[in-house]
Amino acid sequence: MASTADFRNGMILDLDGTVLRIVEFQHVKPGKGGAFVRTKLKNVLTGAVIDKTFRAGEKVDEVRLEKQDAQFLYSDGDLFHFMDVDTYDQFSISATQVGDDARFIKENDPIKVLRREGSPFLIELPPHVTLTVAQTEPGVRGDTAQGGSKPAEMETGLVVTVPLFIEIGDQLKIDTRTGEYLERVSR
Repeated sequence: MASTADFRNGMILDLDGTVLRIVEFQHVKPGKGGAFVRTKLKNVLTGAVIDKTFRAGEKVDEVRLEKQDAQFLYSDGDLFHFMDVDTYDQFSISATQVGDDARFIKENDPIKVLRREGSPFLIELPPHVTLTVAQTEPGVRGDTAQGGSKPAEMETGLVVTVPLFIEIGDQLKIDTRTGEYLERVSR
C-alpha cells in the first residue's frame, strides 16, 4: 500500500483491478476544506487516460514490478520483440503497453523490461537516448536575429525541435522524459 504522499510520475497503481500509470499529479491545498491530489492516469493495457482526484493521505495499491535487462530486437506492428540478455530467451510486449516509448527505441537498443508476476509488462527507458537525424530542412544563416530552431525527424519517426545548425546524419541526445533535444553527439 502506498499513500498519496508517495505519488511520483511513472508510478504504477492497481485501482479496482485496473493497472494505471501516473502521468502527472498535483497536490492541492485549498483555503477551505481538506487537501487533495489531482492525477492524470493512463491505463497501461488500453492507453486510455483518465483524471482522478484522491483525498490527501488516501491509500492505494502500488504494483510491484521486477526489472530485467533486455535488448530490443524488432517490432512487427502489433508486438515489440525483446531478448533477455542473460538467457537469450525471446518475448513480446504489445504495442499498446509500449505506447509512446516506441518513439525512443531502435533495434538492438538495451532496454529495462518491467515484469509483473513473472511476465513482461512494460519497458523502462533510460533518461536519454542517442538517435540519428533522418530528415530536416537546411538551416539558413541569417534567418533569425537570435539563433532559431527547426523541426527534425529522427530515425524512429520522432520529431524534435533542434537548432538551425543540425543536419541530416547528425546524432543527437534526446531526453526521453520530455522528448526534447539535449545536444549533438557527433557529426
